[in-house]
Amino acid sequence: MKFKKLAVYSNKILLPLIIGILLIFSLPVQASSGIPTRIKIPKIKVDIALESVGLNPDGVVGVAKGLGNGAWYNIGVRPGDNGSAVINGHYGRLKNGKMGVFTNLNKLRKGDKIYTKDYDGLVTTFVVREIRKYDLKTDATEVFFANDDNSHLNIVTCEGVWNKITKTYSNRLVVFADKE
Repeated sequence: MKFKKLAVYSNKILLPLIIGILLIFSLPVQASSGIPTRIKIPKIKVDIALESVGLNPDGVVGVAKGLGNGAWYNIGVRPGDNGSAVINGHYGRLKNGKMGVFTNLNKLRKGDKIYTKDYDGLVTTFVVREIRKYDLKTDATEVFFANDDNSHLNIVTCEGVWNKITKTYSNRLVVFADKE
């Protein structure tokens, strides 16, 4: 008799639970892109490795340790996923005498192509939508967030006049691109 009650009880609980789980797993889910490893921008002859960075202890987004690399902001989304993925790179003449990887970013125009490659070899294509300049005092949080369900890539570098005291440039240049 106990087994019969248990079987009825199990059917009342387990059957809806199993159906619920099956429904959840049958819903369309956005496949997550892999960790980005490279960025290629043919127009300005950029083809570089990407490092994964977060925030520095002072709350500022990290930059690539390798002067010839770019940096993907790993607290945000991956390139190809919905939202705004952010990649930054050095600008201007560096300590090693070479030019920063994104020194020519200002030469991009609307419609130019940008490619990211992830750890699994998947290449995602982005198309430049617009380019904006921000001074250091301007709130640029929009660079890190998207208000739609699309995939964006925002590339950030410095620009302007070098300040020897603060050891930074006067502006930030941001290229906004959308997944093709």
